[in-house]
Amino acid sequence: MPDTAENQAKEQPRRRQARGERRIAQLLEAAATVFCNTGYTAASTNAIAREAGVSPGTLYQFFPNKEAIAIELGDRLMHEMRDTYGEALAPIDPATTLEAAVGAAVDRFISFNCDHPVFFALMHGPDIPGRIAEEHDALHVTLLARIEELLSSLLPDASPADLSRTAHMCLGLYKAGLELVLGHEGAEQEAYIQELKNVLVRYLEPLTGGRAGREEASSRRTP
Repeated sequence: MPDTAENQAKEQPRRRQARGERRIAQLLEAAATVFCNTGYTAASTNAIAREAGVSPGTLYQFFPNKEAIAIELGDRLMHEMRDTYGEALAPIDPATTLEAAVGAAVDRFISFNCDHPVFFALMHGPDIPGRIAEEHDALHVTLLARIEELLSSLLPDASPADLSRTAHMCLGLYKAGLELVLGHEGAEQEAYIQELKNVLVRYLEPLTGGRAGREEASSRRTP
């Protein structure tokens, strides 16, 4: 009996912790919906609680304010985003065409943003909390470094300045295309994804001297 009582005593905190984690996940999911619908500035804790189906008092048990919710959500999203670009920007097999490499990277990034539209709403919206802005800036710098590293294998003779400029252009083109992709659905969204891939390939292909993707491109032009 004492052993049973001791086990039950240990189990209770674990149950409370699990319930707390589920509640936090519920609140973050609701916050993501509200931030997407209204933007961060117009969102309120009352709206988030209402979306989650809980009282404002319950929300305040876990988060003191809207900023704390956004920071927690942003932290989790950026952690997942780092995993995504780690996969998307892995070293390229020499046998991989430029078109295939660009397509695979774009697909992974687009998939993340379509699965988590709140990421774009938070990271690119006005008046986001300072901590999120700082972490996003750090993520941006790391992402550029990974793109430069990837480009160095395609452009072995490029100077550091050229690699940096090309990386900035690639990321800028992607961000511009991403906004268009997220603004459409269904077949039209797929069409914009393909256009984004085409833009990046056509930008990079002359820089690589046509060493990648040439055979596939020529075969598409053959009637």
